[in-house]
Amino acid sequence: MLSPKRTKFRRYHRGSLKGISGRGNTVSFGEFGIQALEAGWITSRQIEAGRRVMTRYARRGGKLWIRIFPDKPITMRPAETRMGSGKGAPDYWVAVVKPGKILFEIAGVPEPIARSAMRIACYKMPVKTRIITS
Repeated sequence: MLSPKRTKFRRYHRGSLKGISGRGNTVSFGEFGIQALEAGWITSRQIEAGRRVMTRYARRGGKLWIRIFPDKPITMRPAETRMGSGKGAPDYWVAVVKPGKILFEIAGVPEPIARSAMRIACYKMPVKTRIITS
């Protein structure tokens, strides 16, 4: 699964999910894309699940681009620990997604296959999405 090789800091603040995506909001590489319609966090597991289902459905034909990268660590405290003693250790990684952001792009496959592969991948995402064309 995706995660950064190294980061400047070990733990990050939670941040805010206000506003819309200023860049990465047009289909640039492929012919079809999945666009987020609401803000949220997408984990590296969810990105991997979407990638797997699209490559399997397209029978490894065409080319797939993943336009988001999980670079934000989310920390978790161990279960049943007492209060205090600082912030928890990084548990998993998320990509911050705002409305308008393109998540995946695909090219080199017929439109019905691309649309049905992307529709299945949309079910795996924790935000509302739509399929757009270039």
